Amino acid sequence: MDLGAQRHARVEINMSASQSWSVLAGTLLAGVLLYLLAPILTPFFIAAALAYLGDPLVDWFEARRWPRTAGVLLVFAVLFVLLLAGVLLLVPVLEDQISTAIAKWPAYVDWVQFTLLPWLTRTLGIDTRLLNLAQFKQTLLAHWQDAGGFAALLFSSASSSGLALLGWVANVVLIPVVTFYLLRDWDVLVAQIRELLPRKIEATAVRLAAEADGVLGAFLRGQLLVMTTLASVYTLGLWIVGLDVAFLIGLIAGLVSFVPYLGFITGILLAGVAAYLQFQEWTPLLWVALVFGVGQILEGTVLTPLLVGDKIGLHPVAVMFAVMAGGQLFGFIGVLLALPVAALIMVLLREVHRRYLNSTLYTPSG
Repeated sequence: MDLGAQRHARVEINMSASQSWSVLAGTLLAGVLLYLLAPILTPFFIAAALAYLGDPLVDWFEARRWPRTAGVLLVFAVLFVLLLAGVLLLVPVLEDQISTAIAKWPAYVDWVQFTLLPWLTRTLGIDTRLLNLAQFKQTLLAHWQDAGGFAALLFSSASSSGLALLGWVANVVLIPVVTFYLLRDWDVLVAQIRELLPRKIEATAVRLAAEADGVLGAFLRGQLLVMTTLASVYTLGLWIVGLDVAFLIGLIAGLVSFVPYLGFITGILLAGVAAYLQFQEWTPLLWVALVFGVGQILEGTVLTPLLVGDKIGLHPVAVMFAVMAGGQLFGFIGVLLALPVAALIMVLLREVHRRYLNSTLYTPSG
């Protein structure tokens, strides 16, 4: 290699190192800004998530020669009606269920204190004398009675500070506005980001972005449908059993079912205790087990294969760790970003794995 070629190669290596440091510095700066601006970014990330979920539906209308703005307005109208119906119908039911659960809380605490804890002491030798459940029961009842119920508790917490109330109203107004503009210009924004990519990495970046979109889109859209369906199945089944808090337990079990088996385990434990305390018999526990067994079979054989598919690749442990780590580092913003970041990291690791298998490090030549 002549002197000119060596100098050219040295310049390319230096440029590559400089570019790597620039990318690293930009990533660190973005992380610091995200941490500092987290308190005001919540409505923007919620709007971005809604726009991401709603974009395929708007694209569907656009493919049928609808103006994109008209498609966005129609999606907005449907979402608004569903949200309003949910607030008007579900919040009163949820408040009534929580009030019922709180009213029965002394019985739950007494069962734990006089039945479960003595059994643990006799069977496992665990010292449970340090647990002051009576004080806990009195404190919870006092706070709930002072608050005046679920809706009153939410309103009092939001209105305890004029600034907090103003911020809450601003977020309520800001989220739909930002969502509308993001939905309307989503394809334009994606195209502009693609144009900014260096030509050398554009093809790889677009391919990786498509893989990440497939993983994340399938998980979010499919899992939301699975969670909603399971919550409905659990609620209906527990209502048929006659459980007073059927809606509350069904909702909780459905919401946490994004982690496989977590919804089943949480729901059957809560419903089992509630059923035993309500009926004072063992037979309803069999019906509770049947409800959650049917839900688990339905999830494993129909809902997940049909709505989610097998291309997610996010291990349940990875999902839990991502959500908890995001919440610990960035609060609610971190929870919103946890799954998108986990999906992107998983796609990047797959790419690294593919390149490793095709490298001479894995399979030496000759």
